[in-house]
Amino acid sequence: MSRLVIVSNRVTVPEPGKPPPPGGLAIAVKAAFKNRPGIWFGWSGKIDDNPNTEPTVAERDNITYVVTDLATADYQEYYNGFANRVLWPILHYRVDLAEFSRSDLSGYLRVNGLFADKLSQFLQPDDTIWVHDYHLIPLARELRSRGHQNPLGFFLHIPCPPPDLLFTIPRQEQSLGVMSHYDLIGFQTDNDRDNYARYLQISGAHMGRDGQSYQHEGRVTRIGTFPVGIETAEYARDAEHAAHSDFLRELRESLSGRQLFVGVDRLDYSKGIVHRIEAFDHFLETEPNWRNRVVFLQITPKSRAEIPEYGDMGRAVNELVGDVNGRYGEASWTPIRYINRPYGREDLAGIFRLAAAALVTPLRDGMNLVAKEYVAAQDAEDPGVLILSQFAGAAAELEGALIVNPHETEGMAAAMKTALLMPRDERKSRHAVMYEAIAKNDIEHWVETFLNSLTESKKPPFMAQIRSLFS
Repeated sequence: MSRLVIVSNRVTVPEPGKPPPPGGLAIAVKAAFKNRPGIWFGWSGKIDDNPNTEPTVAERDNITYVVTDLATADYQEYYNGFANRVLWPILHYRVDLAEFSRSDLSGYLRVNGLFADKLSQFLQPDDTIWVHDYHLIPLARELRSRGHQNPLGFFLHIPCPPPDLLFTIPRQEQSLGVMSHYDLIGFQTDNDRDNYARYLQISGAHMGRDGQSYQHEGRVTRIGTFPVGIETAEYARDAEHAAHSDFLRELRESLSGRQLFVGVDRLDYSKGIVHRIEAFDHFLETEPNWRNRVVFLQITPKSRAEIPEYGDMGRAVNELVGDVNGRYGEASWTPIRYINRPYGREDLAGIFRLAAAALVTPLRDGMNLVAKEYVAAQDAEDPGVLILSQFAGAAAELEGALIVNPHETEGMAAAMKTALLMPRDERKSRHAVMYEAIAKNDIEHWVETFLNSLTESKKPPFMAQIRSLFS
């Protein structure tokens, strides 16, 4: 059986006898390797300025983990620099936050070349290679230049904005433009796919008659929509089990009969946390009867602390939470509980099951799996309500959610009241529609759909068919 090689920016090798670390990509990798052998390659998370450092190899179950360290300059320029201070903000529609330097772009390209060199030591001719996310867009070009002709697929986990924004990326032809070296490029939504298609056409690519294939500088690449799923059935079981845990009993008792709103987001300006708190503030101001009857639990682990914008945002959220609690709080009631540490999967599933509503209101998000996890965690006989941003990729699938514009404070506050007053029958019908969607498109369906499409792209009959689209 041919191997699958998954490449991502960060790879955490699990300890022997323990499951893989939590996280959306770790769950996807587990599903991808369920019935096939393979390698998961990426950065170890360690900084080592020894240029002769060789990759570390570890075997766990059916997976070979291959990880490499980065030098300090590589980490600063590739990760903190171009990836997270140029690509991340622009792909999230925040051109105003992008900070470009030639050294950062040089580091971004250099690390992609380094990854190609290290990975090449382990590749076999019949391997299928699946590369993940914006950190590694140029990797296909680097691998092709080293003679590898394997099937190469890429999946963009974050949004893809319209061409006008994509062309603001300095020297975009060296980063985003080389994505066309992949055989298959996957996006979260039709809108993301269509935005990149227009970018290709403006860049001079010719569209095939199937509307999904593009020929550019002698290469043919296909693009498609592959919305990421979750382990729906397993997550539902985790939530049901967690509902009887000591942790949930203590949380339930601490609420003293009050309704619970929950938000779970990494600390990032794309998540709309400030807008959400302002909307909750407006809700308490305009609906005084709900004061002391609802608690908003915002769980926000901090990330990318080295980047100034994230430190500024953390301080802004802290000040806003303190202001709301100071104005509305009582000795026996704190309106907002703001937590800066992560919770384990089962504890989170239990929190979701307990919450009357989840506030998933990013300003822009590729998919947002928290929305799907909240739906999976619900008791089908008495489910909570999902309040979901129209700018989250999940909005295209979760039609039973209350869809909101996170920039509209009054509309968000109105949705909070609607969620609290919604009759059980309506909550049940909305939940049933959403659960059916996430059960159908779970993580295994996503993996198999993408990989089947990538495998087909390299078969001679399919390649001949694709070439005929441009004749």
